[in-house]
Amino acid sequence: MPRTAGSYRSLVAPLRSPATPTSRRHLTIAAPLRTLQPLVGGPAHARETASYRLNHTMIRVKDPKKSLDFYENVLGMDLIDQHKADDFTLYFLAYQHNPKEQRGEREAILELTHNHGTENDPNFAYHNGNKEPQGFGHLAIAVDDIQAACERFEKLGVKFQKRLTDGKMKSIAFILDPDNYWIEVIQTTRPQ
Repeated sequence: MPRTAGSYRSLVAPLRSPATPTSRRHLTIAAPLRTLQPLVGGPAHARETASYRLNHTMIRVKDPKKSLDFYENVLGMDLIDQHKADDFTLYFLAYQHNPKEQRGEREAILELTHNHGTENDPNFAYHNGNKEPQGFGHLAIAVDDIQAACERFEKLGVKFQKRLTDGKMKSIAFILDPDNYWIEVIQTTRPQ
């Protein structure tokens, strides 16, 4: 029987621990996504949303020169589009795995929004989502060799929120962009 959007609670309810009704158990699924489609909406849902994709996410930046330098030269993204208005400029960055795709066809684009004048205010800063009150958490990039990537970030003077050697999770790192947004670094063969 296909599940409807309203049946989300019935999918989550079995994950609650009987000992503590508000806690959740971790669920690991080791099956191809296509076998799970009936759990997330059924065949009708899959047909209706088959062309949907997560196109981009936007963060606001104080100084576009510093941010573009970081995302292009530290993270290796390319500036694929730009839109300048009277009081703001939008910068669209992506990895060029398929450069022939139009911006609207792509996935995982990062939009940097610069509101003109913020770069001239020494006291201005955006909330990165990780200070109280918490909201937005982080972006994430996957790399082939996380150890080599972190060594490169160290050499480039990138600020770390969490190094590979910090904490319990030794297979991930978090770096900070010029506005202190967190960027999780994972290895492609060991995603978290």
